[in-house]
Amino acid sequence: MGAHALGNDLEALAVSARARLLRRIDASGALAGDPGWRAAFAAVPRHLFVPYYYVSGSAGYERCWGESPDPRIRERWVRGAYEDTPLATRLRDGELISSSSQPSLMALMLAALRVRPGDRVLEIGAGTGYNAALLSYRLGDANVTTVDMDPEITESARAHLAAAGYRPAVVTGDGARGVPERAPFDRIVATCQLASVPRAWIAQCRPGALILTPLATGLAALTVRDPEHAEGPFLHTPAYFVPLRGESRPEPETVALGGVPHRARESDLFRFLLALSRDTLEPQEAYALWEREGMPDRQRYGVTVGPERAWAWLDDPEGPYAWPLPGSERRTF
Repeated sequence: MGAHALGNDLEALAVSARARLLRRIDASGALAGDPGWRAAFAAVPRHLFVPYYYVSGSAGYERCWGESPDPRIRERWVRGAYEDTPLATRLRDGELISSSSQPSLMALMLAALRVRPGDRVLEIGAGTGYNAALLSYRLGDANVTTVDMDPEITESARAHLAAAGYRPAVVTGDGARGVPERAPFDRIVATCQLASVPRAWIAQCRPGALILTPLATGLAALTVRDPEHAEGPFLHTPAYFVPLRGESRPEPETVALGGVPHRARESDLFRFLLALSRDTLEPQEAYALWEREGMPDRQRYGVTVGPERAWAWLDDPEGPYAWPLPGSERRTF
């Protein structure tokens, strides 16, 4: 029995679990900005995109899969596929390298794209293919491109999409370079963590396009002005993703928080500022700013990308609080 050929009982369970997931997404408010995505989440079967996934157990990660001979495990697999939670889908040497994102976060990001009929969308990070299927349902296969560096990931994503009846362009390549042969794009959405915004993305967008990308535990929504300029604020929500592979940058060092009060250390908003300014501000300086400015939420921050540099800022792109994004200065050789 394959994941695409469930028995009647499991198929009924999948249908009811999908409906329950949609109710939870609705209750979260994630689709308030664009209820048009409800039909996509109601129609696209998530279980086809996670024929197996890993759950954390006492002995590390344990595999939960739809091909198990144990009917209890198969039932657990179906139920888990429709929980509003991220699912670990690919491990390498015990390290998570790919996942299926939390559906309510996916819904919020899709709603934030503000898509229009006919928009061409590039997704950075193919994952399981589930997000590309949602995009294809709404915009049509011909308008959707998804890219990932790992050929195993793109191969499985392509198979999952085909099993669900979708055939967007699935490209194996470095997501930081975009997909120039499929440009221009009206929307770019990244489902992996980055340190900065690749200029290749901006160059592959039409003027007025929107780029939505995770940065420093937040989601930056940049409007493209021309092939060299983009700017925009962060959304209100926190976001944590697997890092984009293929970027040659050193791992950040652990930050010493001596002298920073406990309430700031435990604050997600302070941690966001710390991540955003880590190459510019010492933790104590970041704390002083955070206190002085009234513990600002994410929406007061933004990102600007220009031809020579890219920076994050608080309140005003040209104001006193601005920090260069890592590796953002244009190099000449």
